[in-house]
Amino acid sequence: MKLRNVLIVVRDIERSRKYYHDLFGLETVLDNDGNMILSEGLVLQDAKIWENFLGKDIIPKNNASELYFEERDIEGFIQKLEELYPDTVYVNRLMTHSWGQRVIRFYDPDGNLIEVGTPME
Repeated sequence: MKLRNVLIVVRDIERSRKYYHDLFGLETVLDNDGNMILSEGLVLQDAKIWENFLGKDIIPKNNASELYFEERDIEGFIQKLEELYPDTVYVNRLMTHSWGQRVIRFYDPDGNLIEVGTPME
């Protein structure tokens, strides 16, 4: 068995496509009208489709999962994040864990939690 994709729910799929392209360089692999697959296996699902399928409300900022990215130039990434998306809501600004890894955590425009950290080499 192989994990193929991770799906997140978004309210505006085009805004989210642009967000993940601008910040992480993810490209559109398949656009299937409300279900968009990006490179690296991230899937954007339109919230209306997801709510219809589940029959339940979407709960933004539920803190039950996290997308994790690694970036060597974390200061450069933070500068890009602040320039392109100045209204970003942070969980924590740049911090250093006891094991030496530097990380930042924030929400995407739909309340999906993201962590960007320096590689652990």
